[in-house]
Amino acid sequence: MEFILGILRGGLGIVVLLGICYLLSNNRKAIDWRLVAGGIGLQIALAILILKVPFIYGGFKAVADGFVALLNFTEAGATFVFGSWPDGAWLIENIDPTAPPGTEGTISETSLNEKSVSIQKLGFMFAFKVLPTIVFFAAFSAILYYLGILQKIIFVFAKLMSKVMRLSGAESLAAAANVFIGQTEAPLVVKPYLDKMTRSEIMCLMTGGMATIAGGVFALFVTMLGDEYAIHFLTASIISAPAAIVAAKIMFPEENPDAVNTDVNIPKDRIGNNLLDAISLGTTDGIKLAVNVGAMLLVFIALVSLVNAVFMWFGGVIGINDDILAATGGRFQGLNLEYILGLIFAPIAWLLGVPSDDIMLIGQMLGKKTVINEVFGYVDLTTVINNPNITLHPKSILIATYALCGFSNFSSIGIQIGGISAIAPKQRQTLTELGLKALIGGTIACFLTGAVAGMLA
Repeated sequence: MEFILGILRGGLGIVVLLGICYLLSNNRKAIDWRLVAGGIGLQIALAILILKVPFIYGGFKAVADGFVALLNFTEAGATFVFGSWPDGAWLIENIDPTAPPGTEGTISETSLNEKSVSIQKLGFMFAFKVLPTIVFFAAFSAILYYLGILQKIIFVFAKLMSKVMRLSGAESLAAAANVFIGQTEAPLVVKPYLDKMTRSEIMCLMTGGMATIAGGVFALFVTMLGDEYAIHFLTASIISAPAAIVAAKIMFPEENPDAVNTDVNIPKDRIGNNLLDAISLGTTDGIKLAVNVGAMLLVFIALVSLVNAVFMWFGGVIGINDDILAATGGRFQGLNLEYILGLIFAPIAWLLGVPSDDIMLIGQMLGKKTVINEVFGYVDLTTVINNPNITLHPKSILIATYALCGFSNFSSIGIQIGGISAIAPKQRQTLTELGLKALIGGTIACFLTGAVAGMLA
């Protein structure tokens, strides 16, 4: 009975999310409902095949395990450069022993910033073990692209989506590329098409970039949450591709579908003049990404702590901090950013199938992912999983793992406008006009993926 109720609630979530896309559509009469049905059907079918069919699951598990094995090679390089740092579960100890009773188990950045040994360990492990994986995977992806291996994988996925959803060649290639490489690298796969792509195709390209992740952060998240989550990150990125197309095509449908080019042809361009050049370029890109992630965490955690201090002060003035602490069973210290985001996104968490006990915590993570970025969402998820004072339902953890897996946040709008317009200057105005819609579409695509995961949990 519980399984059936889970399917019904997930189905309701999918309907509501598609309804939001419909309300935001610029041309509801032009929506291709066959494409929508095909996309949702493909997403659910891929999820069932990957997660529920043993021999297919085994194949994807082998791929995910291969990525995990690469992490060990990354650690060898990082140990040589930085030396040996404490091993073990780097987030198991996240409780500040000096915190007042009832507040030691909360997960706000205020508590994370306490000067405890566990937080120092977190910083060391993140800087010297987690961030190096981004650099290595960026270089490794460049190798695969130079050798033409990634292009072949992208081509297979592109052909599948083109057939099922009747997409243009450029849309199919971009959506498939976004599964494996970043939102700024994927447009290179469709570089010859960019200048002539319609507004609907550009919307599809941008939304796909928002709804998926890149190899570098794939490694980052596996290192944070654990090897057993690798298969889920891989599955989430794959099934979010058709969801992104569905969201984009409802919000900005193609008004003249017969005029688009449906040929699926991957450009022959390669990264670098030779293999060593490709490795060098990939390494440079990885360094930029790793530094960006580290600097972003430094700044935003500080800003979130500042905002929380202001909210907590105000909550103390009006006398609601103790009420919030008691009402949430110690999960929230009082009036802070996490609590506010939890309230806003709790209904979404419920629609995705999260058990009622956990909707505030998962809602907080969904909110942080959208307002700041997905790294913050996973930091919070990792902290909660390893917090002995907080127990999440396994289903909540699974849904959060899928729903957080995407680049859909406000900073990605700027990243896409800058990255794509650099190789297609003629499309800059279109990119700026569609940025916010692409963010909404990518966010909804991630939530659709979370709903599907909840239905199968």
